[in-house]
Amino acid sequence: MDWVTDPASWIGLLTLIALEIVLGIDNIIFISILAGKLPPEQRDNARRLGLLAALVSRLALLLALSWVVRLTDPLFEVLGQEISGRDLILILGGLFLLAKSVHEIHGHTEGGSGHSGGGRTVVPSFTSVILQIMVLDIVFSLDSVITAVGMVDELAVMVIAVIVAVVVMLFASGPISRFVDKHPSIKMLALSFLVLIGVVLIAEGLEQHISKGYIYFAMAFSLVVELLNIRARRGSAGGQPVEAHGAAEGEPGPQAGPRGPEAQER
Repeated sequence: MDWVTDPASWIGLLTLIALEIVLGIDNIIFISILAGKLPPEQRDNARRLGLLAALVSRLALLLALSWVVRLTDPLFEVLGQEISGRDLILILGGLFLLAKSVHEIHGHTEGGSGHSGGGRTVVPSFTSVILQIMVLDIVFSLDSVITAVGMVDELAVMVIAVIVAVVVMLFASGPISRFVDKHPSIKMLALSFLVLIGVVLIAEGLEQHISKGYIYFAMAFSLVVELLNIRARRGSAGGQPVEAHGAAEGEPGPQAGPRGPEAQER
């Protein structure tokens, strides 16, 4: 417990909490999109269970630090490229995320997903959604834990940072999910983010480092542009009734114009 009196440890804790929250944003987006496919009364439970599963997987990996460290040892070699256990998990997770995101985008653009042959909407089961969330939780947790291990040395600091970050995400997931569900363009943008993250995970697994700063900047910039578009569309939609109302009020004007001279001639 010496870290409690060490200012550097507290700075590391706060920095790690911030990083864990940032790294958890993509997890929240994925959970929100999957939970949105369920009936409304099941969505909150799915989000909570998904984030609790993320917490459990992160804590389990932290408590198995020796196993996580050994994941960097090469398992086999492909075309001169050494593949470790960590690389394999990142590649498989990236492929799963890429396939799932592209499938969801195709469903939203072409109507190919979520519909049966009879045209009725097929609602996935609660269990299948939770299982999909848990699979991606493992991948995102691995990235999160590796970040934590690389930043601080105290296990207690890592555990506290992970717990605080998940609690923050637990409270933020509801508003984020409702916002994504309310705006289809944001949902499409979120799915595009997940495609990008899937590519990054595959690249990381192949030892091709892509700076996360570039990725997060691109995501933030795209989100700001889309929020401005939503605001502009809302403003133009709100202006239509005003213009129509103004035109309705102005209609007597042209009619009153001719009446004035006619009245004077009479």
